[in-house]
Amino acid sequence: MTGYQIFWPLLAHVALVYGLYMLLGMRRGKMVRAGKIGKSDYRENRDEPATSLVVKNCLANQFELPVLFYACSILLYVAEADNLPAVVLAWLFVALRYAHAAVHVTSNDLRYRSPLFAAGYLTLAAMWIWLAAWMAMS
Repeated sequence: MTGYQIFWPLLAHVALVYGLYMLLGMRRGKMVRAGKIGKSDYRENRDEPATSLVVKNCLANQFELPVLFYACSILLYVAEADNLPAVVLAWLFVALRYAHAAVHVTSNDLRYRSPLFAAGYLTLAAMWIWLAAWMAMS
């Protein structure tokens, strides 16, 4: 299955990041229009309102664990280990990131958010294990 299939989940994650940036802008704009905060207050972000702070934190989270996802996906491609199991794991990781982000920017309930994060963490670990096993068997 070597081809570009491993990169579609990456593009889907990029779409999530862009969507979160748009949501952050909309929520911040709404707060400015409502007069709850001034545009200049965002210069140093010391008093970010809770409605946009959760989006800002969710967005920052997309540049933590997913960095390892990008690296692993590229290495899977280079090692020609981007087969069906790897692609399925990649899509599962991205689906879990979407679910995690949805909870993060809505209820932000840790009862739901933490298990979703843990599932993504374990899925990504499985991707790295798959890559290591593939290289060890090659």
